[in-house]
Amino acid sequence: MKIPVIYEDNHLLVVNKPPNILSQADKTGDEDMLTLLKRDLKQRYNKPGNVYLGLVHRLDRPVGGVMVFAKTSKAASRLSNQVRLREFSKIYLAVVHGRPQDAARLQHYLIKDRGSNKVSIAGKGTAGAKEAVLEYQLLAHKEDYSLLRINLFTGRSHQIRVQLAASGHPIFGDLRYGARVNRPGQQIALFCHELSFLHPTRKEPMTFTQVPGEAHPWNLFAPYLYEGGI
Repeated sequence: MKIPVIYEDNHLLVVNKPPNILSQADKTGDEDMLTLLKRDLKQRYNKPGNVYLGLVHRLDRPVGGVMVFAKTSKAASRLSNQVRLREFSKIYLAVVHGRPQDAARLQHYLIKDRGSNKVSIAGKGTAGAKEAVLEYQLLAHKEDYSLLRINLFTGRSHQIRVQLAASGHPIFGDLRYGARVNRPGQQIALFCHELSFLHPTRKEPMTFTQVPGEAHPWNLFAPYLYEGGI
């Protein structure tokens, strides 16, 4: 599989992750972004031996969108530090059920059951629970679906999916956290739309954006997604 490259230099590789590919290898043995991109770099540049590529952040398997990888250990360290200091901006798009309020800040404490790979809301102070914060804006509403622009402040596992479901507006196609309103076979409507960070060596601001494909339900919001509305 060929992964679309958005930007590349000696330090960075920015790509558009297709949905349903793992960010990194797991016990399933299925294809993953890190392995595919390392293989591509090795072939394109005829590199001998192992190719270094650092995973800076992850996207859930069913989620597509912008991802950045580090081509040097120095870049990986500096980008990871930006993530830790919350200087690494991540903007997502999601289509949810119902009509949320026009804008809101969601703050919860989340805990992950590693056996079931499922995340749930926990009380503050619960052992193992981590704070999760996001803000969203309602961009449009149509046919009982809403298009949201989400600013993610913390990068917890399944965070956006859990918090939106807890708010009463699960993401379209999310069977794990919205099984009551979604059906098997639907593609989750969550997409990493924009990444902003400082270049790890030049220190200049960089922003990369992509939009999801025109499949349902994204096509309901074509004026916002494909005609410059966002």
